[in-house]
Amino acid sequence: MDWLFGGSGSRIPAISVQDAWERLSKEQDPPVLVDVRETWEFGRGHARGARNIPLGQVMQRLKEIPKDRDVLLICQSGNRSGNAAHALMQAGYTRIFNVSGGTNAWRLHHLPLG
Repeated sequence: MDWLFGGSGSRIPAISVQDAWERLSKEQDPPVLVDVRETWEFGRGHARGARNIPLGQVMQRLKEIPKDRDVLLICQSGNRSGNAAHALMQAGYTRIFNVSGGTNAWRLHHLPLG
């Protein structure tokens, strides 16, 4: 597993798009997939099952992001979702994962879009 490094030496696990889709489609209690791109980007195509909470709104919309389930964060390439992961970690979230390669990789691997 890959890791992103956050503040104070914290590490955020990264998950591949293939592993993310497998977890989303096969688990009884699937993780929550949050797309942190802007609404207009999300509207042009997104990973199936994703909910849109733009990066600039994440901290104001924490009530929409559960702390008791795994949360997979995705953006276009993995940068913004990494920033969201760091912010959520600072807000006390522990079950967060950054989807490596983002929606670009999701499309490249021909995974389902919404």
